[in-house]
Amino acid sequence: MKPAPFTYHDPSTVGEAAGLLARLDNARLLAGGQSLMPMMNFRLATPDHLIDLDKVDELRGGRPDGSALWIGAMTCQRDLEFSAEIGAALPILHEALRQVGHRQTRNRGTIGGSLCHLDPAAELVNLAALYDAVFEARSTRGARRLGFAEFAAGAMTHSLAPDEILTAVGFEPWPPGHGWAFEEVSRRHGDFAIVAVGALIELDAGGAILRAAVAVSGLGPLPCRPRAIERSLVGEVPRPAVLRAAARGAGGLDATGDVYASADYRRHLARILVWRALDRATQRAAG
Repeated sequence: MKPAPFTYHDPSTVGEAAGLLARLDNARLLAGGQSLMPMMNFRLATPDHLIDLDKVDELRGGRPDGSALWIGAMTCQRDLEFSAEIGAALPILHEALRQVGHRQTRNRGTIGGSLCHLDPAAELVNLAALYDAVFEARSTRGARRLGFAEFAAGAMTHSLAPDEILTAVGFEPWPPGHGWAFEEVSRRHGDFAIVAVGALIELDAGGAILRAAVAVSGLGPLPCRPRAIERSLVGEVPRPAVLRAAARGAGGLDATGDVYASADYRRHLARILVWRALDRATQRAAG
């Protein structure tokens, strides 16, 4: 199939794009097009106006702001994958991006497009939950910032107003020397994950866990942050028995089944992948 007829717009500034979005009915923003264009071809999305953000250069690149690193929404995944700045500040992002589609899709796919699409199993959505990312949105009415819990309304559903544009995403890097790991199981490399787990670990001077973050994707409509598991790790020396106990907790999380995997199998994968991610993250944190 081919897309329904639409009018194409190519603004060069955020202000121009916001003006178009505010005055045009049934308009959609085009970022990298790796999700929206297939939906349009199958007529799952039928916008009357398509606003292409490719020429809006101010939406690309990273900028530090206080303790956070802000990444422009139109920054390509491939650029993030090979950015030394990103590798130093957010090393898990490099690891997770290698699981995102294929090189050709990462050449065009953008961080903002993936996060606005909000596929429940998408790797970048997992990391946004893991870091409690902050989302910066702009419209003709002004700018505002939202935390991940406010931004993510449900499966493939964000909470931005129809006239708002996601302009940047803020991640607060963990201190140098922290450990990280990203694990997933998919049917084929490049497919969306059946279950994916991101983990961050910080150790104190004595080798005990000072801080832990875990995000699990694929169990439900949004990634979950099992706070009880994170709290159970703090203060513990990361021995195998401690990590196995945390992983058992992941096996008891709520999950739903579908045509690809049952709820029980997803919980099984969550237990295994949490164990693997915590094990690798603590080894990295210990040097």
